[in-house]
Amino acid sequence: MNLYALPPEAPFLDSIAEAWLGAAGPDPVAAAEGLILLPTRRAARALAEAFLRRSGGRPLLLPRIAAFGALDEAPLQLAGALDLSPAVGALERLAVLARLILAAGGAERALGGMPGRADRAWALAAELALLQDDAERSGVDLKEALPRAVPEEYALHWQRTLAFLEIVTDAWPAWLAEQGLMNPVARQVALLGAQARAWAEAPPGYPVWAAGSTGEFPAVAALLRVIARLPEGRVILAGLDRAMPEEFFAALGTDSSGHADAGTARLLAALGARREDVEDFPALPGAVSAGRAPMLRLALLPAGALEAWSRRGLVDESAVAGLWQLSPADQQEEAVAIALALRAALETPGARAALVTPDRGLARRVVAELGRFGVVADDSAGEPLEETPPAVFLRLLAAAKAAGFAPLALLALLKHPLFAAGLAPPVARAAARTLETGVLRGPGPPPGLAALSQAAKRAECATDLVERLVEATRPLERVDELAAPSVLLTALVESAEALAASNSEAGPARLWAFEEGEALAAHLAELIAALGHLPPMPLSELPELLRASLAGSVVRSRRAVRGRAAEAREHPRIFIWGLLEARLQTAELIVLGGLTEGSWPPATDPGPWLSRPMRQAIGLPSPEEAVGRAAHDFLASALAAPEVVLSAPRRREGAPAVPARWLTRLQAWLAGVGRELPAHPAVAWARALDRPAGPPTPARAPAPAPALALRPRKLSVTEIETWLADPYSIYARHVLRLKPLPGIAEAADAADFGRVVHEGMAAFLARHGTSWPAEAAGGIAHALCEALAAAGLPPHLVAWWTPRLPRIAGWVAEIEARRRAEGAPEAVAVEKPGEWTLVGPAGPFVLVGRADRIERRADGSLAILDYKTGRSPVPAEVIAGRAPQLPLLAAMAEAGAFGAGFAGTASELAYWRLAGGASAGEETSVGTPGEIPRLAAAAAAGLVGLIAAFDDPRRPYLARPHPGNLPLYPDYAGLARVAEWAPGEE
Repeated sequence: MNLYALPPEAPFLDSIAEAWLGAAGPDPVAAAEGLILLPTRRAARALAEAFLRRSGGRPLLLPRIAAFGALDEAPLQLAGALDLSPAVGALERLAVLARLILAAGGAERALGGMPGRADRAWALAAELALLQDDAERSGVDLKEALPRAVPEEYALHWQRTLAFLEIVTDAWPAWLAEQGLMNPVARQVALLGAQARAWAEAPPGYPVWAAGSTGEFPAVAALLRVIARLPEGRVILAGLDRAMPEEFFAALGTDSSGHADAGTARLLAALGARREDVEDFPALPGAVSAGRAPMLRLALLPAGALEAWSRRGLVDESAVAGLWQLSPADQQEEAVAIALALRAALETPGARAALVTPDRGLARRVVAELGRFGVVADDSAGEPLEETPPAVFLRLLAAAKAAGFAPLALLALLKHPLFAAGLAPPVARAAARTLETGVLRGPGPPPGLAALSQAAKRAECATDLVERLVEATRPLERVDELAAPSVLLTALVESAEALAASNSEAGPARLWAFEEGEALAAHLAELIAALGHLPPMPLSELPELLRASLAGSVVRSRRAVRGRAAEAREHPRIFIWGLLEARLQTAELIVLGGLTEGSWPPATDPGPWLSRPMRQAIGLPSPEEAVGRAAHDFLASALAAPEVVLSAPRRREGAPAVPARWLTRLQAWLAGVGRELPAHPAVAWARALDRPAGPPTPARAPAPAPALALRPRKLSVTEIETWLADPYSIYARHVLRLKPLPGIAEAADAADFGRVVHEGMAAFLARHGTSWPAEAAGGIAHALCEALAAAGLPPHLVAWWTPRLPRIAGWVAEIEARRRAEGAPEAVAVEKPGEWTLVGPAGPFVLVGRADRIERRADGSLAILDYKTGRSPVPAEVIAGRAPQLPLLAAMAEAGAFGAGFAGTASELAYWRLAGGASAGEETSVGTPGEIPRLAAAAAAGLVGLIAAFDDPRRPYLARPHPGNLPLYPDYAGLARVAEWAPGEE
């Protein structure tokens, strides 16, 4: 049996290339005769590069190099014609399975949460496909095996699950037979079996080498068994632990161990071989220290073999040479530190550096951080297709349509780089900003493009953009609310192409450009055809169905270098590898990133259908086998470079992270011999990278002191309270002339309710004034309801506030009846404006105010009422001068600011809180008739003093100078950077 193994620290692919060239001799034609099988496409490409290195760059005819995961008839040159049906398309398979799931009404109820939506059915179909693939790789007949897995005494839930799985045991095979198709994995297994039989019957007359495989499933192991027996065949293993006691090594092949050599042990068992049958393959000298592999293998022994730890002696210095530990605080610091470590490796001429990680989020972070240093890294695992610009554009359009083009969803679409709607992209972006500020901020228009068009016309704002949007989305508007998914997706694509068109380029040319556009176009073409199997669905389900169909698809894009200088390219010596891509690769520096439980190794999950005992009962692989593969990848990567950095962040996604079990094992073993892994300095580099030079300087509270000519000379009575509590807000509004932008689709709040109440009360009193009607409650309620209707608020708010209005009307009518029983007013004014000029050191200062309601009584005194729908100031705040609104209105009245008809001394100041809730209304009176003149005089004197103080050019406009008197509406807290210098405040 031709079984060989390379030492784990040897450069695997270079050793294969060297041995192949040595066996072929000087004849270049002889080197081209033969076939080499490798585990992955990436390894196949890397072997071609290894041949180039070992040949010294001379012209060379390569042998055929193929990956087990990409087998078809051509590269293997199968003997005879295989009478195999074609494989079903991946998307068509999921679509048909989703249809069968949607049709399983009884099972849907039985499983309590099975989807009735196409997008959820699609996700569940993917889980069913995984179960099928596992079974076919393992040679398990689900129809025969599942009844054994779920005996009748099991819980009713499992019996219902078994009934549901008839989709894959009965309905799906029947559909495949009707269509003359096969499952992709079943076809791959059949191809491997056919090739094994063909070579067994007629051995090829050329070398066939299978290198680096661990026989992931029985069909591969069967082919390797045939190759090992071919006259010119060789099966070459990537490392073999010859020191582990035989009883423990043999046990690895029979249990679900997560050990790194479990796959190799199972392969040898499947080949009918033992470790002594495996010969040493001629290996090139590696750059990894000789003691590292024995140390790692000893540290990672199975639990039963840990007795060997008690016999450990001193650790050779070479064992830990080149091994480093990285312990960043979190994922972001990990990304920065890894980027710095990779960048530092480039200082060594010719050195190659790689990040190996299963964490795609970490990979993207590291790529972004390397960009800070002008290094463009190639992430060989690609990026998710659903996150590429054209896919995001389609998803945003689908989401916007499903949301009725609500402001937030619409703006996300309008601000996408691909949006142009027939305009030049910069013009389209400017128009989108205009539409945002003019129409979509503040209370948004009702749903739908028709309402948006009307709102844009009323505001005379971005009407051309809205018309273009309406025209481009007509395909989507024409489809019925319930339509075939293929019709919905076709309309979505047509609308997206129209929206992507610019003034100089057609929509399809922009939308389907470059690698990601081509990949998405191919995906959608297959998806539209596959969706014909699904029943009609509402358009609201389309965004999630599109996202579900894109899940798992990746694309290799060159967006990182697109648009840069002509010389910008992916760096030839920096690599980002997933675990599959890293297999059999070598470099001068390798960083193993994301070494935490749940990431590397992955969390084990038996899936939604069968428990672990059930999977074991029918012969499906244990979920723990994934841990064994991850352990194998960890060990191989840790031995693939002279310098290896083991990185495990202390926190992941805000929660404490548990270091990977292999890292913990290694640390424990080293601690037992008084050693530890040295800390890599990259964490310190990362923390110093953005640290300012010198000691940190605490932020200071702002204290602007503008020139007198810039300071405001006119304020309202409500702004005086702000001036007292937060002068900086007055500075920002009146000196900097900054006004807070309303929120996008801002929800109506208490201020809107307050406007409704003020307008309703003003309308009623303007009609009646001093003549109070007998049925006042009904009239007030009618006036309030008219004001609410005129406000144009969303229907749900109208429904929420309408019941409050009659309660407010009843309370007002009751209290007004009591007041008028004591004497009707001679004159009533509502929303009465007033203006009072005072003189300060820098000149005249104008105070303006508006009285919600002011009355002149028979004795000549005045009553001033202020309506509140929220909190009313308590009398103590008014008396202390912190809420001077009503006293200042009284002082203005004394000065004749409201005209001769309402000039005089106030004898009543009151707040009416009109909430209409559990308490319909509440009156808060301020001062007695005798105290009110003193309050007005004190407020006027305080205002004069305030004017004089700020007429001093040295007086700054401080932010929140009185901690006990904070502003109610801190609109400018962000501008004043309050959170930086007042961290204790809310």
